[in-house]
Amino acid sequence: MNAHVPALAGGGQVIAIVPQTFEETLRVARAVVASGLAPAALIGKLTGDDAAAAVAVAIMSGAELGLKPMVSLRSFTVINGKPALYGDGLINVVRMSGKVAYLRTGCDEINGKLIGYCEAKRLDTSEEKRVEFSQDDAIRARLWDDRATIKKKVWENGQPVWKDGQPNDAPWYRFPKRMLAWRAAGYCLRELFGDVLGGIRDEFEVREIDEVETIRDITPEKPALPPKPPAPPAKAAETVEAAPVTEPTEPEFNLGDFLEQIETGLAGAKDETDVAEIWNDFDAPAVLETNGHADMIDTAFAIRDRRLAQLAPLNGG
Repeated sequence: MNAHVPALAGGGQVIAIVPQTFEETLRVARAVVASGLAPAALIGKLTGDDAAAAVAVAIMSGAELGLKPMVSLRSFTVINGKPALYGDGLINVVRMSGKVAYLRTGCDEINGKLIGYCEAKRLDTSEEKRVEFSQDDAIRARLWDDRATIKKKVWENGQPVWKDGQPNDAPWYRFPKRMLAWRAAGYCLRELFGDVLGGIRDEFEVREIDEVETIRDITPEKPALPPKPPAPPAKAAETVEAAPVTEPTEPEFNLGDFLEQIETGLAGAKDETDVAEIWNDFDAPAVLETNGHADMIDTAFAIRDRRLAQLAPLNGG
């Protein structure tokens, strides 16, 4: 009656699962969506096969750059329909191409001003390039941010509220040296390895371009027409029923905006302690359950865990 149970074998080589057909890609994408690991910035409010299709497109986009499926999901984001790579993802794609003789990024301080730089050389053509992006460049581009506190939207009792004096968690304030270096790397690598990147930009530049393209219309309104002369008094006063007074309704909870707030807030975390503090401030499990979205709690945890995974190599280097 003792069934033979095969022993677990140790060792072996770990190999990533790389789909070879569209059907296999969609199958992997469905598994990612079902597991709750699909990035909120990628799928937004999509569900089911619509969400799986968005994940599949991200996997295929990464495959064209030589990235494995799960690496693609960690490296890609989508900003208003435009794919973009996180800063370290951009560098990773170039390094994996096999066309790099050397690639160095960093940030120096000269005369009290920071200067980010990237220098690289191609292995196949021996072409080399160095690009600098300074603090003055960031100020002219309106990127530099040295405010310790700002006014921003926070969530209280499941509702968004604008508050002054909130800690500034913007990337340009939290880690300006890395941002300057990444911006220099974006310019340098796109010029030197354009054939490798295929026109893909880094996350922050795509976000800034989107803000410019969607800038609001500030055209002055047309001047108001002069008021009409008063109407003559009515012969007999008529009884007019007063319109019922409606109480103001509370703003409707927006699941997509809430998940985006979490992802944006965690993007400014520089270590695991920051991630824990920001996560506790949002109180995502309680907010989602209160507003009838308990099924999205795992998605919120996936956003947090992905940021922790990104910080692991960041803190190591």
